[in-house]
Formats: sequence, C-alpha cells, structure tokens
Amino acid sequence: MPTPSMEDYIEIIYNLIESKGYARVSAIAEALDVHPSSVTKMVQKLDKDQYLDYEKYRGFVLTSKGKKIGERLVFRHELLEEFLEIIGVNDENIYDDVEGIEHHLSWNSIDRIGDLVNYFKDDDSRVKDLKKVIKESDQQVNETAEK
Repeated sequence: MPTPSMEDYIEIIYNLIESKGYARVSAIAEALDVHPSSVTKMVQKLDKDQYLDYEKYRGFVLTSKGKKIGERLVFRHELLEEFLEIIGVNDENIYDDVEGIEHHLSWNSIDRIGDLVNYFKDDDSRVKDLKKVIKESDQQVNETAEK
C-alpha cells in the first residue's frame, strides 16, 4: 500500500493525466507546493514500487496498478467532498478538511460514508431533514454563545 505522501502524488498525477493527457514534474510540484527535486525523487520511488513507469528525461505514465489506485483515490476525495457538503460544512472549509482526513480513514470507513451519501441522495427529504437539524443546532450554539 502506498504511504499518504505517495497517495497525494498518485492522485495529482492521475488528475493531471486525466485532464491534460500528461503530467509534468513542474505541474506536480506546483500542485503539491514542493520542489521539483522532491517530485523527481517520489516519481523514482513510485516507479520502483510499480505505480508508474519512469524514464529519465522522457517522462512517465501510470501503470495499471497506479491507475487503479489513482481512480480509487480520486473517488475517495470526491466522496468526502460530497459528504462534507451534504452535512453542511462550509464550502471554504471542504477542500482543506478533506485533505486533512482522507489519509486517516480506512477503506471500510470510506465505503460506509459512501453508503451514507447514497442514503441521502436517494431521498431529497433526508437532506432537507438534516439541514433542518443543522440549522437548529447552529441556533442553539449561537444562543449559548450569546449567554
């Protein structure tokens, strides 16, 4: 299994390849806010662990193993964003919150969150009921804070 850091790289590489058709060291470095030399080291490690095929000065492509993991990581990220949106997390917090928790949840937890997201999506009244509960909770918090 890849480490959380490796997962971040695989996810970025997967997204870049999906959107642009390729991933460059400079784009990965910019996306992760790291030095290009750090990207090169990680790309070499990912090559060694067979997540991608890397040839110096020629670039790299994800292996089938890397693509499979990349798809799963993107799914996890998008699912967590959707979950946080459903439960009423402020939009400006969602990305950072997902980045903060995604590596700390088991795949079993991710699957159960997926079930919960589907539960809410299957019936709009469930989301409305949840939003009502959230609104009431927020009001109670505000009333308590005012005391």
